[in-house]
Amino acid sequence: MEFGVVLQPNPPASGLIAMMKRAEAGGFGYGWTFDSHVLWQETFVLYPRILESTSTMIVGPMVTNPGTRDWSVIASTFATLNDSFGNRTICGIGRGDSARRYIGLPPVSLSTLSSAMTVIKELAEGREVEHHGQPLRIPWVRSGSLPIWMAAYGPRALRLVGEQADGFILQTADPDIARWTFGAVRAAARDAGRDPASITMCVAAPAYVGTDLAHQRDQLRWFGGMVGNHVADLVARYGTEGPVPHALTEYIEGRSGYDYSHHGQAGNPSAEFVPDSIIDRFCLVGPAAAHIERLAELASIGADQFALYLMHDDEENTLDSYAEEIIPALR
Repeated sequence: MEFGVVLQPNPPASGLIAMMKRAEAGGFGYGWTFDSHVLWQETFVLYPRILESTSTMIVGPMVTNPGTRDWSVIASTFATLNDSFGNRTICGIGRGDSARRYIGLPPVSLSTLSSAMTVIKELAEGREVEHHGQPLRIPWVRSGSLPIWMAAYGPRALRLVGEQADGFILQTADPDIARWTFGAVRAAARDAGRDPASITMCVAAPAYVGTDLAHQRDQLRWFGGMVGNHVADLVARYGTEGPVPHALTEYIEGRSGYDYSHHGQAGNPSAEFVPDSIIDRFCLVGPAAAHIERLAELASIGADQFALYLMHDDEENTLDSYAEEIIPALR
């Protein structure tokens, strides 16, 4: 199992860079950042600094979207970084949640996302595509490589991952949900004539290493609220008795709304509806041994990477615990 760290680009940028360097030294091979350009600093501006300050770490957004930048701009940005630092970028992408909703726009359609993934990947790797109704190619790209990993929850989105994406991002560490989503992605890949094993499976979730479970749960409750935004969309589309497992949908009954001003923050008041049982399922809490046990189970299901969200009041100690105890036990 590989490991990534997921950070928010809060000011000052020097703090983000220092944590990425610390993560790489501790065995984390991927450095991911949130991409919501109003809530946090513009993430693509920070990637050159991260790449300059690390030696092998692969860097990218978790996740960007096709609706806040022209697809050719996204492709050229990745291609420029790859040309400068040797193909060390990755594009995590989805329909858009906070980045779109916070500026008053809805998430893009899956059809738009599919077209965007094609255009971004082809352009970033030097091939010609049709964009805005005309042929387009970035002429200076020579040997670019850009894996595109798509974040998804619902049946149609999971099918698109299997049909098109290089990797799948599941934003919850619940083994039951991992079994269902991984299975759906693999089935879609087989139906599309692709090798299911070629799709990288990434589980992304917050983790807090320690023994005070009550405090850990309070610090990580925000994640259930964040996931709840996507789940609410699924319930609106499919209902509570549809194809989406109850393990994912049942907890949002008490959800009354969501204020993006507190998005991704410990103490988020919009996450008060999230019960402790969801935090225990969706996140990793408790001592290091509990994290190792859960991650070993996820690896047995097929998770190739665990991406650690670090948004709580003991980030450095949790990062160090992963570096010293948890990563060595699973690598």
